[in-house]
Amino acid sequence: MNDELLKVRGLRTAFHTEAGAWPAVDEVDLTLRKGEILGLVGESGSGKSVTGFSLVGLIDPPGEVVAGEVVFDGTDLRQLDEEGLRQLRGNRIAMIFQDPLMTLNPVLRIGEQMMEAIQTHAKVSNAEARKRCRDALEKVGIASAESRLDSYPHEFSGGMRQRVAIAIAMLNNPDLIIADEPTTALDVTIQGQILYRMQEICRTQNTALIWITHDLGVVAELADRVAVMYAGRIVETGPVEEILSAPRHPYTQGLLQSMPGIAQPGTRLQQIKGMAPSLTKRPAGCAFSPRCPNVIDRCTEQAPGITIEGSRNYRCYVPIARESIPV
Repeated sequence: MNDELLKVRGLRTAFHTEAGAWPAVDEVDLTLRKGEILGLVGESGSGKSVTGFSLVGLIDPPGEVVAGEVVFDGTDLRQLDEEGLRQLRGNRIAMIFQDPLMTLNPVLRIGEQMMEAIQTHAKVSNAEARKRCRDALEKVGIASAESRLDSYPHEFSGGMRQRVAIAIAMLNNPDLIIADEPTTALDVTIQGQILYRMQEICRTQNTALIWITHDLGVVAELADRVAVMYAGRIVETGPVEEILSAPRHPYTQGLLQSMPGIAQPGTRLQQIKGMAPSLTKRPAGCAFSPRCPNVIDRCTEQAPGITIEGSRNYRCYVPIARESIPV
């Protein structure tokens, strides 16, 4: 039985300026199965959030998805009109933004907003909708959920607003959740609760999840597979255990070596030299070549294609030795 839910091929999103169109997402391929959790990681500016917005048609001018297919459960989302996308968003596909104020209306009570999210897509009584809203708030750790439904967003802390946004995304039991660093504003305890809840949803409801983050520690705890993104391209993809324990791409290795806990006590953390390239100044060839310790002449002349090795793939002419990959 085919359990493939999302298939992305050749996705390209550009931002138009007077100097031309600059790709923020360039030839991205992704596949996601039902119930699978994919961690999309990379530095700030690597194109992670733009990728997430591109999948569900939330790119505004001067940005534009200019190429590629985004096939969700057999339907190419790029062929749908705005009404068709609206019927999917918030229902079968949910988005959790990094800033909860992108989800919450400041002049409406929390309960009104949550009930609207349910009743827009299903014929449900007010009493049943309110009960579902209360249950959703309780599941994300908000105390006195019944009374808090009558509160306004400004009466919540930043972390509590984010928990409300996460609860809204869960209301209609979506097939796919795209989460753009939703736990950044939360303390470690609440973050752990949210991660546990998201895993539980994916396992029990067969919901697929794309978790966009720069935190490899979260990916290690949460994800089944990981896709590493740099300068608009996926440079390495595979099972999370293999990628994090024995990366093939030097950029992935650099991210891991810069994590606290990797270095020996009393020594400095290693860091990737230089800075990620800007949208308008990406180098020829491999975009990582100016920062790569393994660079050769070919790297600066032509971007590497995809090398497939079993369940993982990468874009690199000089990958890290295979001997370090566990059998």
